[in-house]
Amino acid sequence: MTNSFGEFENAKLFFLIGTNMTEAHPVASYFVKRAVKKGAKLIVADPRKQALADKAHIFAQIKVGSDVAFLNGIMNVLISEDLYDKKFVEENCENFDELKKTVMEYTPERASKISGVPVETIREIARTMASIKPGMLCYTLGITEHTCGKNNVMSTSNLQMLLGNLGKENAGVNPLRGQNNVQGACDMGALPGVFPGYQGVGDPANREKFMKAWGVDSLPGKPGLMIPDMMAGLVTKKIRAFYIFGENLANTEPNITHVEHELASAEFLVCNDIFPTETTRFAHVVFPAAAWCEDDGTFTSSERRVNRVRKIKDAPGLAKPNWWIFKEIAKRMGHEWQSNSSQEIWDNEVSVFAPAYGGIKYSRLENGGLQWPCPNMDHPGTKFLHKDGKFSRGKGLFKGIEWTPPAEVEDAEYPFVLSTGRRLFHYHSRTQTGRSGLDAMLSEETADISPIDAAKLGIADREYIIVSSRRGSVKVRARVTEQIPPGLVWMAFHFREGNANWLTNNVFDPETKTAEYKACAVKLEKVV
Repeated sequence: MTNSFGEFENAKLFFLIGTNMTEAHPVASYFVKRAVKKGAKLIVADPRKQALADKAHIFAQIKVGSDVAFLNGIMNVLISEDLYDKKFVEENCENFDELKKTVMEYTPERASKISGVPVETIREIARTMASIKPGMLCYTLGITEHTCGKNNVMSTSNLQMLLGNLGKENAGVNPLRGQNNVQGACDMGALPGVFPGYQGVGDPANREKFMKAWGVDSLPGKPGLMIPDMMAGLVTKKIRAFYIFGENLANTEPNITHVEHELASAEFLVCNDIFPTETTRFAHVVFPAAAWCEDDGTFTSSERRVNRVRKIKDAPGLAKPNWWIFKEIAKRMGHEWQSNSSQEIWDNEVSVFAPAYGGIKYSRLENGGLQWPCPNMDHPGTKFLHKDGKFSRGKGLFKGIEWTPPAEVEDAEYPFVLSTGRRLFHYHSRTQTGRSGLDAMLSEETADISPIDAAKLGIADREYIIVSSRRGSVKVRARVTEQIPPGLVWMAFHFREGNANWLTNNVFDPETKTAEYKACAVKLEKVV
């Protein structure tokens, strides 16, 4: 997030796109609803008429996979009607001409044809966003989980720069992270192209610094593989050993049948987890790990806030903290790592070698944590990024982005679009929530469909149906709801039976390698 959750309460306008906060981020949705009660305007763009749509001043029921065209249409109106922030653009941004050339091809009429959002609604959104400043934009996986996910994200940045909504309080581009501490994992270098603190591996100075710190003679100067490439490599034997740390890939990656073939192809597979999962079935070795409350450490939230996590109980049996497991493996490979606790790792390594955390020490995390960048011990942390339009690269860079459709679209054989997401009562693959009694609240998956489609196919609410794609079929109950527009089927992936990922398409954004969970073609059949 460029901004902070504390700013939500005083925001004047929210533009929410590709995010069902009420179920996926209920605390954040509470902040939004409280702001709306105080008078903030709310614009929601989503394929489903989910709960926040009922509170929206403007609701745009967008077709799955049409985000770039829709956002280009809004920007077309802002430029055509001279509503954009010229001063901000001229002083703080570059490449405006490229953006203008592209978005001028996306008239509201063309954007409407692609997105399904009425022309006048597109114009109303543009005019409303231009008239209420500053405004906050929030998105989640509805933007990123597409083959054009990177382009979707860049389009949201284009829009907020065009409106002058970056570098200001109560504004910004604010992605809400989909999993606990996913922000912290990325911050610590769990990406193939960066060292901790987003220090690129291609920079010789960065490599030199970490070679010295880690006591090694060389480090690669090119990014490594991302998860889909690693898993494909198991089959080709480019990858022979695979270490899976806190991931249940056999339930959460697209096209489960294909994923299981990849996992079964590993010559040596290690899992590091707190419970047995569908993935640990393929492991040759399983390291039992301590859960979050069984060791001290830190989490970093969506708003870049580093928070303390404190141990409240001992880990059961042979379970050990993750850092301890990694250190013991390294020891057997001939390395003696010096840090011997979470605090020592942070204070002596993370905050020393990553400039953004230079001023973050455990001793400063006692009163609500600190937001990075926090470069020194006198720094209070950074509430919002790019202050006064000063971007980390210098000037903000506009990019002209063309719309591309999903990799697989509906046709005569598979006439429905399947989109997937999360439900309120369960988390991810239920590794934890399935053991905590929450099955009493939600005990099985459903396929959510529109009343119009249900009537056409003679499907009753709660009746079992078969949902099929080119990759597989699942038997689930139908949930007939007005939230779903005709032509759309919506499912989640929390349960093994009825898991949407038996159906989803294993295609990926070419750069981020994020899977297109949000769009594939399916058909529906009654169970006879």
